[in-house]
Amino acid sequence: MSGVLKKPVRLALVQLATGADKSRNLSHARSKVLEASRAGASIVVLPECFNSPYGTQFFPKYAETLLPSPPSEEQSPSYHALSGMAKEANAYLIGGSIPEYSPKTEKYHNTSLTFSPKGDLLATHRKVHLFDIDIPGKITFRESEILSPGNKITLVDLPEYGKLAVAICYDIRFPELAMIAARKGCFGLVYPGAFNLTTGALHWKLQARARAVDNQVYVALCSPARDMNASYNAWGHSMVVNPNAEVIAETEEKEDIVYADLDGAKIDESRRGIPISTQRRFDVYPDVSENDFMSGG
Repeated sequence: MSGVLKKPVRLALVQLATGADKSRNLSHARSKVLEASRAGASIVVLPECFNSPYGTQFFPKYAETLLPSPPSEEQSPSYHALSGMAKEANAYLIGGSIPEYSPKTEKYHNTSLTFSPKGDLLATHRKVHLFDIDIPGKITFRESEILSPGNKITLVDLPEYGKLAVAICYDIRFPELAMIAARKGCFGLVYPGAFNLTTGALHWKLQARARAVDNQVYVALCSPARDMNASYNAWGHSMVVNPNAEVIAETEEKEDIVYADLDGAKIDESRRGIPISTQRRFDVYPDVSENDFMSGG
């Protein structure tokens, strides 16, 4: 038995096609989550902003109130839809992300909710690193025009399997978050994310493989399907990378479900062969995992 992944598990990434109709997005997500569970997935992942179009102009319109928890169905139809999907599918559900509004702070967040097979909320991750970029002649985007960042790293305990880290899209570019999660015993890093046609071509696969090889864990990236009629064009190419940084499952840009069977033996094998976890020189550089930045809810 692996030290970090207690038993094999099938993971599914739902590369969902979404539109302007939130109710339809939620219904469509349900059908795909159930399809994934029927195919044997015990952990199912939805993409970033799965309930709405992606863009700063859309965040306020589609935002839902999550606190105090649990919210009413009127406050957050997506929360209740995700809880119901997880229970119906009898699977762990990492609910991509949704725009969140906090009346108390008057701030918006990009927020991921994870539910148990019983439909209970296990963890909430608010995107820590906001997507503010300017590549001349290519793309300029500033989430910070509307959104505020979260301030916690999110680890989720799945009792049968072990711990997963959940982060969102641009969070993957900051290796410290992944290092901390891996050193706290996670078997996998899950990133719902909507890279675009510029950043996706440049760095989507590279970032996934880099986080995997640095930490010798599984890495999963779940994108929305590409819609060339939308104002923001997602890269797609949802994928799973193993602890040796090999891509073991990947799709293209259209709607699809990606499946991968995760096995702790692969983690153990990679760590035995190249034992970087016992070779680090914390006498030379600091251990970023020593501080307490954890969040479970």
